[in-house]
Amino acid sequence: MVKNLVIVESPAKAKTVGRFLGDTYKVIASVGHIRDLPKGFLGIDVKNNFSPLYEIAKDKRKIISEIKREAKKAEYIFLATDPDREGEAIAWHIVESAELRTNSQLKRVVFHEITARAVKESFDHPRKLDQDLIDSQQARRLLDRLVGFKLSPLLWYKIRGGKRRRLSAGRVQSPAVGLIVDRENEIINFKNQEYWSINVILSTENKHDEFESTLFLLTSKNENIEITDNPTDIKKLSNNTRKTTKSTKFIDNEEEATKIRKELENASYTVKTITKKEERNSPRPPFITSTLQRAASSLLKFSPTRTMRIAQTLYEGVGIGIGVNTGLITYMRTDSTNMSESSLAESEKFIQEKYGENYTNGKRRYRTKNKTAQEAHEAIRPTSIFNTPDKISSFLDKGQHALYKLIWNKTVASQMADAIIDQTTVYIDAKRNNKTKYVLRCTGSVVKFDGHKILSSKDSDTSNELPDLSLDQKLDFK
Repeated sequence: MVKNLVIVESPAKAKTVGRFLGDTYKVIASVGHIRDLPKGFLGIDVKNNFSPLYEIAKDKRKIISEIKREAKKAEYIFLATDPDREGEAIAWHIVESAELRTNSQLKRVVFHEITARAVKESFDHPRKLDQDLIDSQQARRLLDRLVGFKLSPLLWYKIRGGKRRRLSAGRVQSPAVGLIVDRENEIINFKNQEYWSINVILSTENKHDEFESTLFLLTSKNENIEITDNPTDIKKLSNNTRKTTKSTKFIDNEEEATKIRKELENASYTVKTITKKEERNSPRPPFITSTLQRAASSLLKFSPTRTMRIAQTLYEGVGIGIGVNTGLITYMRTDSTNMSESSLAESEKFIQEKYGENYTNGKRRYRTKNKTAQEAHEAIRPTSIFNTPDKISSFLDKGQHALYKLIWNKTVASQMADAIIDQTTVYIDAKRNNKTKYVLRCTGSVVKFDGHKILSSKDSDTSNELPDLSLDQKLDFK
């Protein structure tokens, strides 16, 4: 017997949530927004504190009628729309449209992953609607309308096509166009300046152990360069390498580059300084919406729209195992890098079992840089780290598997130990007529411990090892 009414946004989510809750709950999907500002006119009373005039969409009237009917029979009404500003506003619009505001049994539930544990826990701890989130979404929507409704008609008449070519302007598009115009003006006004770089292949005695060095410093008046044994002093000189100063300059034409190249062919080379240090490379935080879209674009060639569409299916649930739908990732619209304590503990356990104790780093917690981030949300992560990409690959299509693997790798890596890299920097002086006229630099690195890089560098050697060099060692031009 149905005792409770649950309202979610999507039919897929309704099906999965309904299975978790059982027969005493009836789950209805609003299928997105129930009402919005009217299409034919502004719909905002600017003179009356910007009061909006909302209209129920024609295709949602039947859903509102069903909600009203079921609400009368329900003991409790749970608003289970998405856990963000938009979801909070949709829940509020449902309350207003279905006239539920006076119902004392009205409850708001929020879950960031569609799993049995998360859903049941949220229903055990309901809350009230968050008016701040609702107001925030309304402000954004009204601003969209005020900008778009006033500016779009101007575009129709000023840009070819007139009304037949309906171009729109809005809160995001309009400033974005301004940024593009500003950048285009910078490109147009950019003054090209030629400069050349020179790389030299050197080798140790008997032509063994060849390696590449880069011209690092040259003089403008052929005076002798004083090379110090302190690498810090040499680094100070490097700041002027591409700036015309009293003693240094960059190579700005082919003729000079050719001349220097010939001089380097006949120079004598000596190792002047060798600096070795251990560097630690820490993992990056787990994904938020923007970083996921960027990574999917560069690594998978997915458009932002495709990324979010696939992420939505992973969030709402995919049939795995015996075919029962379960959410595979947490909510994909977030600007927080937080991970729940349970997910941190699970990640630590998985890393210990899979890679060993030395690959763990305790529980890494990342501070969200965006001060306006909704910290109650989580980062985008798998609902279970033990659902590895290989384990569930047969249940996912190609796009789902690629995106899930990207999210899984990022999450696990974010909780792993630092990579440790031995970094070597060598400065070499090139002498002509017993004077140091040029300075070359080469760098090498050896991965001492791969740490989190085991997930990104599994099939490639990221080391760039230099031969074993010593101070004052003579080198040959190759």
